[in-house]
Amino acid sequence: MPESAAGRGGEAGRPAVLDELAAAPHRLVLSAAADPEVMDLVHSMLEHLFAHHPQVTDPIRMKFEMSVIEILGNIVEHAYAHDSALPAVDPSEARRFEIQLLATDREVVATLSDNGMPVSLDLGDLSMPDELAESGRGLALAASALDTLWFERVEGRNHWCLACNLG
Repeated sequence: MPESAAGRGGEAGRPAVLDELAAAPHRLVLSAAADPEVMDLVHSMLEHLFAHHPQVTDPIRMKFEMSVIEILGNIVEHAYAHDSALPAVDPSEARRFEIQLLATDREVVATLSDNGMPVSLDLGDLSMPDELAESGRGLALAASALDTLWFERVEGRNHWCLACNLG
């Protein structure tokens, strides 16, 4: 089972890699509107990251990329659905997110944060939905693919940390 908000980590379950990521000068960062078009930008960021870090093997790359895109897809889906339902969204009120990517010799890491609606979930209690369900698999798939999956809401923002170990 991966690290989670209720699992292992540093202070209050916070993954220690977050401090390393914040200090890494070679991390990739994008801050943008949480709309469907941003998915292509994040795919390009992941391609760039993997092209410059051959230590990330294909199996790790596939698990990590799928997990990042699933979490980002949830952020975009829920933020975009909320904003598109409003008559006219002031740009200062639009849903935004930030992603940071980093590969080291030990792991590949992504952090995502957004100013979307509060998320209520228990990462320690994820399961696959019924086989006839039309949604609900993404987070469970990501949790099973990652070595670390962590979430918290702080100061009006949802914060996610995803990591796959390389060794």
